[in-house]
Amino acid sequence: MSYFVYYVTQHTDSNRKSLEYVDTFDNFKAARKLARDRRAALKAEGDARDCRIIFAKNQIEAEKLLSAPRDERVVGED
Repeated sequence: MSYFVYYVTQHTDSNRKSLEYVDTFDNFKAARKLARDRRAALKAEGDARDCRIIFAKNQIEAEKLLSAPRDERVVGED
């Protein structure tokens, strides 16, 4: 399994995401460094995209996991 790095753009008009493949790594530290560098560059440019890392068997599974809707995080107990 590998670490895949993607740019993710969340579309506000619809609940879908656009994915743009960046690179693949076998080493988490290398993937993390690239993602951090790309996030800093995106923030400096004022870009609305995010740079994400996903651990998956292949690129198809990575895109499926990144595209799947996620439940809201619950902080604390009700």
